[in-house]
Amino acid sequence: MDWQEFSHTLIGWATTGGVRLAVALLVMLLTFKIIHFIGRRIERSASTRHVDKTVMRTAAYIFRLAAKSVVIISLVGFVGIDTGGLTALIASFGVGIGLAVNGALANLAGGVLIVMTRPFRVDDYIEAQGYAGTVEDIRITYTRLRTPDNKVIFIPNGELSSGTIVNYSMQNKRRIDEMIAISYREDWARVRSILLDICQSHPLILQDPAPMVRVSEYGDSAVRVLVRVWVETENFWTVRFDLLEVVKARFDREGIEIPYSQMDVHIKRD
Repeated sequence: MDWQEFSHTLIGWATTGGVRLAVALLVMLLTFKIIHFIGRRIERSASTRHVDKTVMRTAAYIFRLAAKSVVIISLVGFVGIDTGGLTALIASFGVGIGLAVNGALANLAGGVLIVMTRPFRVDDYIEAQGYAGTVEDIRITYTRLRTPDNKVIFIPNGELSSGTIVNYSMQNKRRIDEMIAISYREDWARVRSILLDICQSHPLILQDPAPMVRVSEYGDSAVRVLVRVWVETENFWTVRFDLLEVVKARFDREGIEIPYSQMDVHIKRD
């Protein structure tokens, strides 16, 4: 083929297939922008319609994936490529990939199960698979956690959906059980009165259910007192640290001894 024949062929393709290809690329760019815009609107509708953020994020992700797939398959047919053979090729390729990525399919099924059963949601604080953190995102195959020390952990949904999950944010109230040690020489009635006063005067401690202060056990070197209070879930750590600090300061001021473990050693001489 000489240059003249090649140029005629190139011009002929440019006026037919080339135009179709250019139109297909332009349509793909525009439709992808529209799909992303609609996906963002779906995610934002969670706050305006008071719908679960996890469900809306997952719905937006599935919408983007499905819509882009439909657009690409349609444009392939528009350009002139036989989609029948392409469909068969994709199906065969999918079967092979499915056999090779059995674990990924388990993660996919786990993601669907998590979205349907909702054992946790975005922004919940959970403990699972040996990790604890705040749920930042729930994807189809993995869930992303942010730990209190700002590490990001990706947990496969297959393992997550089949394991034990502790959700600390699902209930709006949590109970704090704190053990306080006092000396055997202290007046129990006075100690109980001081601890109840601390619990009743703290603004973040709920009074219904009422705080409880009871003797829990007799230790080797101290009487162990159980202080049990209820708080709003978001105030759990604040109240727990406040209790420890206020009890120590109040005991020091009142002259109440907090004993420590000790051992008396007697040396016997023959």
